[in-house]
Parts: sequence; C-alpha cells; structure tokens
Amino acid sequence: MVILDNHISKPGWCCSNFDGNGFYGDRYFAPDLWLKGLTRMATMFNGVTCVVGMSLRNELRGSMQNHQYMEQGAEAVHSSNPDVLIILSGLNYDKDFSFLVNYDKDFSFLVKQSVDLTFTGKLVFEVHWYGFSDWKAWETGNANQVCGSVVNNMMRKGGFLLEQGWPLFLSEFGVDQRGSNVNDNSYSLREGVMGMDETYGLLTWNWCGTRNSSFLQRISALQSPFQGPGLSNARVHKIIFHPSTGLCVQRKSGMEPLKLGSCSESDGWTYTPQKLLFIKGTYSCLQADGLSKPAKLTIICSEPGTKWEMISVSKMHLSTKLADDSTVCFNIDSSNTIVTNPCKCLSRDQTCDPGGQWFKLVNSTRSTTITKLSSSKNLLWNSLQKYLFGFESLGLQDERSSQ
Repeated sequence: MVILDNHISKPGWCCSNFDGNGFYGDRYFAPDLWLKGLTRMATMFNGVTCVVGMSLRNELRGSMQNHQYMEQGAEAVHSSNPDVLIILSGLNYDKDFSFLVNYDKDFSFLVKQSVDLTFTGKLVFEVHWYGFSDWKAWETGNANQVCGSVVNNMMRKGGFLLEQGWPLFLSEFGVDQRGSNVNDNSYSLREGVMGMDETYGLLTWNWCGTRNSSFLQRISALQSPFQGPGLSNARVHKIIFHPSTGLCVQRKSGMEPLKLGSCSESDGWTYTPQKLLFIKGTYSCLQADGLSKPAKLTIICSEPGTKWEMISVSKMHLSTKLADDSTVCFNIDSSNTIVTNPCKCLSRDQTCDPGGQWFKLVNSTRSTTITKLSSSKNLLWNSLQKYLFGFESLGLQDERSSQ
C-alpha cells in the first residue's frame, strides 16, 4: 500500500520553523500552487489501487498555525480521486491535535468536526513521534516517569482521537538504530553529501540489509497487528506483550514454564474485574510462585500471587503480592522464561533500566494458540473448579461454549 505525502515545497532537508515551508503563506508555501499540486497528483493516481491515501501536508509548523486551507485541500483531492483516504497532519511537527478538543455544556470531553466536508468516512488524522521528540528526557529522567509522561502527553494531544472513534495513523516514528543514542535508510544525496548515512533508517545505507536486526523483532507487532481490518470478528481478549523485545507470553505445554515467544503463537488471556489472569477458554490462572521463580499456572485462583495489576507511572509493571505481602513483578531471565522478581525502577533513579520488567496487557482480536486438554481432563477441571472454587464469583465466564 502506498500513501502519497506532500512533504515540502522547496527541495531540501526537512524541517525547521524557518525554512519557509512550514505553513500556508510561507515563502515557499503558496496555497494556490499547493492545491494545484494536490489535484494533479490525485488525478495521476486515480484508479491505481495500491495508492490508498494522500497526506495533504507534512508536519505543519511555524508561528501562524491553523487549518484554514485544509477543507480546500481535502475537497480538491476527493473531487479528483474519490477512492483515496485523506490524511490530515497535526500542528507543531505533526504532534498536536489539541485544537480539536471541545467541551459541551456539561464539560464532557468531545471532539468537534475540524473541517466541514462534503464527504464522510475517509478522513484520517496522522501523528509523528521520534526518540528526539522528547529532547533529553530519556537521558536525564527516570524511564518509568518519562514513559508515563510521554504517553500521557501523546494521548492528550492526539491519542484522544482514538477514544472518540476517529482513525489515527502513526505515519512517522523512529529511534537511532545504532543503539548508542539514549534519547532514542540512507539517501543518494542529502544536504549536498553523497550517500550520507541515516542512522534512523531501518535499512543500511545501500538498502541491502537491516541496520539493527533486534529492532525488526520489536516492531513485528506492527507488521501483524493485534486489532484491525479482518481481525474484528474474534472475541476481544488480552495478550501479554513485552515491548522491549516485541515478543509475547506463551506456553509450550502444561509442564513447561511460561516463556516469551512469537506473538503470532501466543495465548490469549482473560483479565477479570478481580484482577485474575486466565488462559482464554480455560480455568488456569497465572500465579507467582515465589521470588526469582518462574511464574506458573494454577487452578486454585484464590491463593496469594494470583491477583495482578499494572503499577508504576508507566503502567507497565505487572505486579502481584506473595504470601509474605512482598510485591513482585513480571520479569524475564536469560532464557526468556517468565519469572517474578522485586519490582525495579519505580523511584527517580535515572540509571535504572526497567525494560526487562515492562509488560503490557494489550487488547487483541486475532486468533490465539490454545493448548487443548483431553476431553476427560476438561470435564474433570470444569467440575472441580465450579464445585470447589466458584469461578462465576471470580468474574470468569465459561468461554468454551462459545468456541
């Protein structure tokens, strides 16, 4: 799929507040010429099925920012090519849609219609995020606190669109692929330099290899998303995702410990109001077995170590309390086995790396790998759980009837 992006008017390296390309009426950004360009490109690719959208303008920026010409640009594209999605950039380098926020008379949060268009059902908003977007926060701050602040800021300035049902497209993102920049493809000719190396590029300078093989795994969830078109027919469940590796918690068998593995082969989980985590379609719940021990599955879900909640400012520490009332968090050992260790990096320590303990309960509608028990064991387990432990009172519904 291809998205056409009106990136910059005067050719050069993008971008700055003073390059004359930032907003309508700037030295190199004539609105009439811009509209003609959009019309020509939309017409040229009308009927080209791999072109699915057009971004009206990249990273609007500068001191005089508003969306006065966006309606005209959107209508110009639609009239010349009614099949493509029309993508609108946020302000301040495509990071800020807070100008769309409105409140009703009861101060309930709403999103107003930003542009008055003759068409519906094809407007998309886009945002950008890079490692340097937060300046030196990652270098000087506690990772949990920085993560929480960054996420809250992104949700406040753009993520709220998702909560209101609008499509939001993360069209640019990246970090320094060398791995040496705490805050975080090459060009034939860039800024007058032939073959300048682009350290934020996914590929090496000659496009013949990947710059950082581990990064491919970390973004694999984007290549095979948890939710989206074609995946919405399945019942929503949870996936336990490990962002630092791009892997998910899975079980190989009932006898082996839980490990990180491919998210395409991971188990689905049910998270109840009582903060219990069950393997989807079973009565097996997650339990911490002790300090520095592998987490395990159990059918006795009223014991210590079975109630799990997300803690820390980042909301990415999956924690529980042991019998001695000590708190432990999900962690991984050198073999990617899931263990429970003391929670770390919860304070203002700037040198602590919480990556190993960062997990996320992610909604998913794609199919999961469920290890099938024999019918006799299923019958025994069902009867035992319902008779002895009353799983209905724990908020777990029997999902087998729907599978």
